[in-house]
Amino acid sequence: MAKISQTVEQWIRKKFWALSPELDERSRRIWGAIEALSLGYGGISTVARATDMSIERIRRGIQDLKNSTENEEKPRRIRVSGGGRKPINLSDPDLIPALESLIEPSTRGNPESPLRWTCKSTRTLSTELKKQGHTICASSVAKLLKNLGYSLQGHRKTKEGTEHPDRNAQFEHINKQVMKFQKRKAPVISVDCKKKELVGDFSNKGREYQPKGCPEKVRVHDFPDKDLGKAVPYGVYDLALNKGWVSVGMNHETAEFAVETIRRWWLKLGQSLYPNASELLITADSGGSNASRSRLWKYELQLFADETGLAISVCHLPPGTSKWNKIEHRMFCHITRNWRGRALLTHQVVVSLISNTTTQTGLEIRAELDQANYEKGIKITEKEMAELNLKRAKFHGDWNYTVTPRV
Repeated sequence: MAKISQTVEQWIRKKFWALSPELDERSRRIWGAIEALSLGYGGISTVARATDMSIERIRRGIQDLKNSTENEEKPRRIRVSGGGRKPINLSDPDLIPALESLIEPSTRGNPESPLRWTCKSTRTLSTELKKQGHTICASSVAKLLKNLGYSLQGHRKTKEGTEHPDRNAQFEHINKQVMKFQKRKAPVISVDCKKKELVGDFSNKGREYQPKGCPEKVRVHDFPDKDLGKAVPYGVYDLALNKGWVSVGMNHETAEFAVETIRRWWLKLGQSLYPNASELLITADSGGSNASRSRLWKYELQLFADETGLAISVCHLPPGTSKWNKIEHRMFCHITRNWRGRALLTHQVVVSLISNTTTQTGLEIRAELDQANYEKGIKITEKEMAELNLKRAKFHGDWNYTVTPRV
């Protein structure tokens, strides 16, 4: 039997609350019994959820219907107003305060709270209340919580940490720079490193259609394979043309690797798309391999500018705003969606999955494996920094600067 839809349950609820003031106790359970019988299998549970009547009460109503023909002449007894079992909170006036003290948010920081480090399920709350001398079951706790306005809640990601006072001004500056470069038909790219992925027969989030009963078998534990290591995808996204490039590294995410990816994009894709370009605008996060404070990042950009003759302008996003980087929600999210539920068995599999990522808006991505070994901990001296042809902008020169070729 198909599951009864929520729409039916909602309709029953509306009817019950409309009729309830006109019905006495017996009429309510008879009405609930009629509705349950009309729904068939699952009807009792559905009516119980919709009306907050207990299942036992509805079953008594069904029994009343069966006995009605046999006892037509027997006078019906209807409970007087106020009769029946009293609500548990009336018979135990200290129950509600005790329950609220267990779930009140302010008690979370109290190390002496009995449920400070415990999952607050209705069963756990019931057990703790019983320890305090209150007689209550888990289902009754659930009803009380509902009446008190509580519901199951998950986390909501809204906090972004301390907001920099010039955050909005920097975004406005980036937008102006992007508009200026695009108006001059100059390339504007967004760069970042995607999350590093384990290479091998490891579980990957998501699901994919497979023959029924034949899921792809992967390892139980996610310990990195010493031979395969990790895939380090660093991406370049062209904001105007909706085209991307990803270099898949095999060891470390460094500034040298980041600039090498930009170099490969320019040599194999960018310069053919912008044959007359003399300048390039890069938007990037403030941390990671392309950090605003990274000396190696600026040094490698200088080498790249010297090789290509491009004047390279860089605008960093304010700290704590990496999710606003265009490449994150225009390219990386589609790559993740494309390989969901797929084991990334080899680096070449990673490259193939990235290369075949497309969208209805026409996104195109080229990917390539970068087998070079990038060392960590490379230091740039004060002398080497002084030799850079770097000009800082008047507004936040630490975030906005231009590297021009050394003649």
